Amino acid sequence: MSLSPELAELYTAILRAELVPAMGCTEPIAIAYAAAKAREVLDCAPVRAELVVSNNIIKNVKSVVVPNTDGLKGLEAAVAAGAAAGDASQVLQVISQVDDGGRRAIRQFLQEVPICVRPAQSDEIFDILVELQGETDRVRVRITSCHTNIVLIEKNGQALFQGSPQVDESHPEGYERLNVRDILEYAETAPLEPVAPILERQIAYNTAISQEGLTGRWGAAIGKTLLDMYGNDVTIRARAAAAAGSDARMSGCEKPVIINSGSGNQGMTASLPVIAYAQELGKSHQELLRALLLSNLLTLHLKTGIGRLSAYCGAVCAGCASGAAIAWLNGGDYQVITHTLVNSLAIASGIICDGAKPSCAAKIACAVDAGLLGWQMYLHGHQFYGGEGIVQKGVEETILSVGRLGREGMRDTDHEIVRIMTGQ
Repeated sequence: MSLSPELAELYTAILRAELVPAMGCTEPIAIAYAAAKAREVLDCAPVRAELVVSNNIIKNVKSVVVPNTDGLKGLEAAVAAGAAAGDASQVLQVISQVDDGGRRAIRQFLQEVPICVRPAQSDEIFDILVELQGETDRVRVRITSCHTNIVLIEKNGQALFQGSPQVDESHPEGYERLNVRDILEYAETAPLEPVAPILERQIAYNTAISQEGLTGRWGAAIGKTLLDMYGNDVTIRARAAAAAGSDARMSGCEKPVIINSGSGNQGMTASLPVIAYAQELGKSHQELLRALLLSNLLTLHLKTGIGRLSAYCGAVCAGCASGAAIAWLNGGDYQVITHTLVNSLAIASGIICDGAKPSCAAKIACAVDAGLLGWQMYLHGHQFYGGEGIVQKGVEETILSVGRLGREGMRDTDHEIVRIMTGQ
């Protein structure tokens, strides 16, 4: 059965919307974006600032370096970066153009402008509200559901803009039509012209930051450690490439990445192992692009039921998806891909997300390893069966159970992680 033109167009639109560039961890960048937009509307130097954020934002900002700030970490640094030196027109690259003068302005802002940080009382998992107070004016900007979804711009109590909150963020419009069979059909048959520039940018950007992680001094050097300890086999290079990108990104590297599901770590995990295997196997550029179509869309499919932010480590979804794409590069059909996904999800679905930080690189390495192991299990005649733990009969049913686990089952875990991180 061939894919309908309407569904192919939808999948292409999803890729265009999701595979976009971002510099740094996307949660502090989203705060910086909101702050830059608020400063733009305020149109004067703020004298006070307030940040109200959901627990998941606190979790993902607390321990990560904000790029272009000379190593500053945390929520206040993200506000200051956006308000003092950000360019809201650059969206998720809002602080990409910060120069030495901008970095001085950020530090001055932190010294001179009081920043109050409070937890949000809303039910939104993803919620950012930045308020900047000038001498006479007050501006509020709110982002909910995803990193760039501004739902409110308010000046002196008057709404200048109101957008859609996208309340059911775990099932965005159209994403419910993602499924493994149609994704595979799309990856194998869709015209490459509309998506090639998106994927080629992903290859260029993500490879560049991976190389930076392997050659520079970043984070816990997980990528380097893997190569130093276990050699140069492609199974190691695939894990090291993705881990090294995270090594650099979590520690403030200023190189952009192409994200997936709102996450640079997931964007790198969905792409870099696939690139490593395509090179090792001598695959054509077109074959690489189709493998990336498969990996990126499978990642999005696996993540949709979980939501953007959760106690479930999103790198698991990307690692399992990259394993499936690697299986495809090696001649795997639908049956091989589905069993790879089920096996790898069964292996790695217990990995928690305890915020953005250097250990993300190690979790990425584990997730990619699970994807590769899930594939090799099936090649050697082994698999996990429906009824074993969270594994259900069929790949789509298993994906639904994983989504339920990440969205509902780990909600209390998420809250407890935040309490531990904040010393409560």
